[in-house]
Amino acid sequence: MTTKLFWGIAAAAILASAMAGYRIGADTWPFTASKDAFHARAIAAGKSERKVLYWKDPNGQNEFSAAPKQTVDGHAYLPVYEDQEPGFAEPKAEQAKADRKIIYYRNPMGLADTSPTPKKDWMGMDYIPVYDGDDEGTTVKVSLDRVQRAGVRTQAVAMRVMERAIRVAGVVKPDERTLRAVTLRADGFLEKLYVNTTGQHVTAGEPLFRVYSPQMVSAQVDYRSAATAPGAGARDKQGALQRLKNLDVPDAVLKQLQTSPDPAMSIDWPAPVSGVVMQKMVVEGQMVKAGEEMFRLADLGRVWVIADVGEDAIGAIKTGAPAKISFRAFPGETFQGTVSFILHELEPATRTAKVRIEVANPEHRIKHEMYADVEIDAGAGDASRLVVPVSAVLDTGDRQVVLVEKGEGRFEPRPVKPGLRGDGFIEIREGLTEGESVVVTANFLIDAESNLKAALQAFTAEPAAQAETR
Repeated sequence: MTTKLFWGIAAAAILASAMAGYRIGADTWPFTASKDAFHARAIAAGKSERKVLYWKDPNGQNEFSAAPKQTVDGHAYLPVYEDQEPGFAEPKAEQAKADRKIIYYRNPMGLADTSPTPKKDWMGMDYIPVYDGDDEGTTVKVSLDRVQRAGVRTQAVAMRVMERAIRVAGVVKPDERTLRAVTLRADGFLEKLYVNTTGQHVTAGEPLFRVYSPQMVSAQVDYRSAATAPGAGARDKQGALQRLKNLDVPDAVLKQLQTSPDPAMSIDWPAPVSGVVMQKMVVEGQMVKAGEEMFRLADLGRVWVIADVGEDAIGAIKTGAPAKISFRAFPGETFQGTVSFILHELEPATRTAKVRIEVANPEHRIKHEMYADVEIDAGAGDASRLVVPVSAVLDTGDRQVVLVEKGEGRFEPRPVKPGLRGDGFIEIREGLTEGESVVVTANFLIDAESNLKAALQAFTAEPAAQAETR
């Protein structure tokens, strides 16, 4: 028998024996027949040193057991120890977690789903354990690639004086403190009107009209008599002079009486103040009664803008706050004003309060009753506040959260207590410290259909899980 023939017969005999052993009822190959026994020995050897959390299906099915068991075809479930990730051999980096308790398992794709026991998702991926004390419970991780693709941008929390602009509408009114009514204290007849049009500007001392008043003429005669009558004392003269003053006779007439023996029959009545004729209620030749208003003057060198401020904003405005006013008549031009008074009551119908703003008007360009667009800086003079951009705060209605950057692609969702808003910023009263960085821009956070939970969970997909899905 040749050498080649001998080895051929030997190989055939070995193969036949192996095939016979498979058919004899073991239902497994001879060299794998001891696999279950191997696992049993491994379990027995590890019981004294390592704690088994659960047993999982050896064929990779989504089946788990709290106690040792076998599959329907007789294969033993594989043990998963406390220091192992589900479905993987024990990594060296995870040995430190051996003495830590698993509090729950989270979805590997970052979905809003957790489990108290191990499980797989619909793609067959194992849920990831979260250990007691691990920051996985409060911190979410994002791959740097995803940070760049999502457009995530952060900004430091800082102290800042907030500019809180309150924009309202207003109407121009004359300064009520400069309004002046022109009247006579005695009956008279208007012989001449020097100022005969509404809106005419007059200066103090300029004659408004010429009037003849019998009472004023009589008072002048009495004064001359008291001053020149023999035996008349100083007391009589002073009494006659006081009567003229009570009638508000102009000073020019009183001076004339000192040098002229004849009384002034007609008096040119001077304007008491400088201003604009707002109203003219008389005509030339008219008789006027004592106390009847003839003219109304106002100084328009300074005007008021009366702004209607809503009830929700009135508390932020203080007397002395600066304001910017613009008018449709002067496009592109801004006038500066100052809040001088806040009315003490609200309009019941509109729930607005009247705020008075004083504006200089030396050239009389601003006309009363003009409509004005008012911007009041309610934050002027305030102290610095701890603020973040408004876009950094995620508001669910019952709580507000910001995402604090922790470095290396980790972000911590942190509840905060917001305060005042203005100039694109919001005050943070509790929850943050100066210098921390918060997320201010990410395109998935501004999706109109997203909410806080979806926004936070969108961060949680692990880089490895993302790689498997791509």
